[in-house]
Amino acid sequence: MNANSLPSPDILIAGAGIIGLSLALELHFRGAQVTVLERSTALQHASTAAAGMLAVDDPHNPPALLPLSQLSRSLYPAFLQRIESLSGLAVPFQTDTTIQYMPDGSTQRLVEHSLDPRQLAPALLEAVRATSIDLREHTELLSITETHQSLLRVESNGELSPAKLIHTQGAWARLQVRPVKGQMLRVQLPATLPLREVHRTEHIYIVPRTQGPQAGTALIGATLEDAGFDTALHPESLDHLRSLAAQLLPSLADEATAPQVEAWAGLRPATTDSLPILDAHTPCQFLAIGHFRNGILLAPATAAVMADLIEGKSPAIDLAPFAASRLVNR
Repeated sequence: MNANSLPSPDILIAGAGIIGLSLALELHFRGAQVTVLERSTALQHASTAAAGMLAVDDPHNPPALLPLSQLSRSLYPAFLQRIESLSGLAVPFQTDTTIQYMPDGSTQRLVEHSLDPRQLAPALLEAVRATSIDLREHTELLSITETHQSLLRVESNGELSPAKLIHTQGAWARLQVRPVKGQMLRVQLPATLPLREVHRTEHIYIVPRTQGPQAGTALIGATLEDAGFDTALHPESLDHLRSLAAQLLPSLADEATAPQVEAWAGLRPATTDSLPILDAHTPCQFLAIGHFRNGILLAPATAAVMADLIEGKSPAIDLAPFAASRLVNR
């Protein structure tokens, strides 16, 4: 080992969003020594920009996503319990019902949870820090040389030689993934609208916060924009979102009775078919990217199936729909 080398983990994860840190915890509990690199700050991008719907039965999801979504729903209680036991921070479900508006004007009442990603993120981060997982923020993966094992050069930290590398960089992965911008806003709910369920169409969602520091407000989102890595806000876009929300709940139309509390834009990691890539990239490198609008929902299942794949086990569901090769010729 040269002077610039550091002890090498069994597994290196590039990207400390919801997917990367959930996978890190799963691998840690399976006995692996894990290091996570994050080019900026952990959980500060799509993971906290999201609305937090666990939209398993959203009719506008690709049908091939359903088995993975159902698996994730089944794993969510244990996932949150593990996080709470490590961090001491509970992450409550904010809602348990969604009113889904269909194109023909009918509605469906779905049994579906939502949570607040801004409660999940600090709890997950504390859980990771309560373990031996080595989380290195502001540390960029600069280059990869793979021979019989992957050799990784990390900015200012010399060289690491893990047995395996997993890419979980979200919109920054670049491997068959592009950023899709989403602007959204949060409004104060009027006293006449004690909202307890999500309202959703193909083009708009209204997600109330019923517990925690954001209680009494609702998120309205979100635009879908191919704008590269731009996260600028545009008042006309936010006004349009509010007008769409007011078609469902008219009392949200008026800024005076439902004032805007904040607005932001996030970058969703999207593939051309809106399905994630969960696959081996090379014998030593793996991909868990492209979760688009469902990263929060799919985190527990992604962690489980990717850990199985990395360990050479058969995952609980067929991963063929999420193979990287499906996108090569698109």
